[in-house]
Amino acid sequence: MAQTTETVPLAPAGQPRTPRVHRAWFVAAVTFVTIIGAAAFASLPGLLIEPLHGEFDWSRGTIGFAVSVNLALYGLTAPFAAALMDRFGIRKVVAVALTIISAGSLLTVWMTAAWQLVLYWGVLVGLGSGSMALAFAATVTNRWFVARRGLVTGILTAAGASGQLIFLPLLSWLVEHHGWRPAAVTVSLAALAVVPFVWLLLRDHPADVRLAPYGGEYADKPAPVTGAARRAVTVLLKAARTGPFWLLAGSFAICGASTNGLVKTHFVPAAHDHGMPVTAAAGLLAVIGVFDVVGTIASGWFTDRFSPRRLLAVYYALRGVSLLFLPMLLAPSVHPPMLFFIVFYGLDWVATVPPTIALCREHYGEDSAIVFGWVLASHQVGAAAVAFAGGVARDVFGTYDVVWYASGALCAAAALMALVIRVPRTPDALPPTP
Repeated sequence: MAQTTETVPLAPAGQPRTPRVHRAWFVAAVTFVTIIGAAAFASLPGLLIEPLHGEFDWSRGTIGFAVSVNLALYGLTAPFAAALMDRFGIRKVVAVALTIISAGSLLTVWMTAAWQLVLYWGVLVGLGSGSMALAFAATVTNRWFVARRGLVTGILTAAGASGQLIFLPLLSWLVEHHGWRPAAVTVSLAALAVVPFVWLLLRDHPADVRLAPYGGEYADKPAPVTGAARRAVTVLLKAARTGPFWLLAGSFAICGASTNGLVKTHFVPAAHDHGMPVTAAAGLLAVIGVFDVVGTIASGWFTDRFSPRRLLAVYYALRGVSLLFLPMLLAPSVHPPMLFFIVFYGLDWVATVPPTIALCREHYGEDSAIVFGWVLASHQVGAAAVAFAGGVARDVFGTYDVVWYASGALCAAAALMALVIRVPRTPDALPPTP
């Protein structure tokens, strides 16, 4: 991460020596590692479906229901977690969330009934991972950074993809050679191992160490906000009375539909329909993960310098065009046009996150992390809807072509939504990048 040579504003009392590297970058680094640890679980569900089906003879629908509960709670927990961070502090909430993830994954080792899978995998890990969702990254960015917010948001967003890239090869090897239980234990240990780093190194607010946020002025630490659940609902009701919220939630629902719901869920079976080996199609998804990291960090850099509305419009429009061409690219083997699609889609995968968070910050100020939590919930709802609808369409039409075309049209609608988001009368303008 970059170093700053600017003078760092300090609290009036104490006047400690100005650090060469602002503490905010260390907080961002701990946050990055924390999200990587939590992302380990995201690498596991697809690897466990067949082993669980083979050992317990549970239907794929039952296993899929547990995953659906996990996804739903992942989205719905985020805004409440952001409010809890305002009440109890980032460090406490994140440490508890990681512990819940660890416990939920470990308990699956001893499960014998399907309801236990839903409880451990769906409820416990869903609640824990939802607390570690992008609302966590938004909260850290809002508190510790004024300058470079877009770049930091992109880096922290990329942490989820980085975690999957790190753990997916290891977990797949463990499942193949030693069974699914060692893989579940590995996820549990990975989440638990991050807890000491969070507790010892993460700080809730710059004022805790008598510093100003990076690129901003010193401010006293605000008092804890009581009534976390009530505040999350109140913020939702307040934001729901504004047009930008529905435009952001609608466009982000389409984002989830066209990534996690569509490509992540249905690309492999669609490619297999055209004769491509499953291993080759899965390898292409891994390549998407590689370029996802690059695209997200680049998008954060762009968000610091260009209009987030125009960036979103460009991202969604290009994504829609690429989906319209995808049916023509699917073939028994991997060829250059398909590789181009994979690289492009990877760059665009979650590039929408930094400008979406920036727009939440513009319109909703101190409540922006909670508002983004609700916007993220719409992302998960969109993903779940298209994951289900894509399978139904394949059953009805015998092909995925209609799904790709419909998603392309939805992305065009998302681009228009982004363009019509108004500029607030008193925007929370960011200072020039030092």
